[in-house]
Amino acid sequence: MTQIEAVLRAAGRQRDLRATAEAISAALRTEQLTALPLVAQAFGATVAAHVAVTAELIRQTASLQAQLTASFEQHPSAEILRSLPGLGVVLGARVLADFGDDPHRYADAKARKNYAGTAPITRASGKSRVVLARYARDRRLADALYQWAFSALTRSPGARELYDAQRARGATHHAALRALANRLVGILHGCLRHGTVYNEATAWPQRNVTINQDQDVAA
Repeated sequence: MTQIEAVLRAAGRQRDLRATAEAISAALRTEQLTALPLVAQAFGATVAAHVAVTAELIRQTASLQAQLTASFEQHPSAEILRSLPGLGVVLGARVLADFGDDPHRYADAKARKNYAGTAPITRASGKSRVVLARYARDRRLADALYQWAFSALTRSPGARELYDAQRARGATHHAALRALANRLVGILHGCLRHGTVYNEATAWPQRNVTINQDQDVAA
């Protein structure tokens, strides 16, 4: 009752608050309108059908993921891709499929970045200089790399540091993730080229130097 009076008071009502609150409380406790039996049965059947469809989707998704995992793990580059921070089976398989697994397809990391569309475009005119994201790109691959960069934020201190540095410079969240994705593509290319799994210290050497310097100062 007190809560109803408080709502009435907040709404601007000042007179007969107690009586109005009692009337509202009594009305809320009366029998409410119900749907006709046939309507209730129809809604019940609809809900049951949705539950059955959802359960089957979950089952099929689990089956598909199991097949994907088994197939992906057989690929020679699976161990390398799985070692990179933020790349699981699904994202790893997407990245591998969209880049292709031909070891000679990309001449260098820059070529891979250009294909991925993560390398920015710089336009300069006079004293003005603008860095823009590439519009023409494989959007499926770009989406996978964007999700990869986001996932790497909590799995790689180096990735997090690069993202934070971009944000500190005034980059938006999306721009910072694109910059991180561009760096990760370069790291991926290096790992695939040399046939080595990911190493945090090797991937982010500048961060490792900074940490060592801080430790020397603290000592």
